[in-house]
Amino acid sequence: MSSRLQPVTDVDFDRVVERATVPVLVEFWRPGCGHCQALMKELAQLQGELGERVLILTMNVDENFQIPAELEVSSLPALALYRGGSFERFIGGLGKKDAIRSQLPIG
Repeated sequence: MSSRLQPVTDVDFDRVVERATVPVLVEFWRPGCGHCQALMKELAQLQGELGERVLILTMNVDENFQIPAELEVSSLPALALYRGGSFERFIGGLGKKDAIRSQLPIG
């Protein structure tokens, strides 16, 4: 089971999120953002633990503008939760994986 996070772009975002049969968590990040990198490590561990019960994606906001603009992402990193192909809510805080896990709609 891989714990690498899947990058996603403006172009394939809707297709990937709409096809997902599990909740989708998207981290919006920027290169050089230390908090973003720290969160990405936590999310990679979380993906490894949860496997196919959740899909965790990463979006580089320096390369993708449409989706972050639609969500009005103003600070980084930001975590957005999608269910059934639709945006549900932002998950607050830059918490550790257990804090993030507790906010996910999984068993």
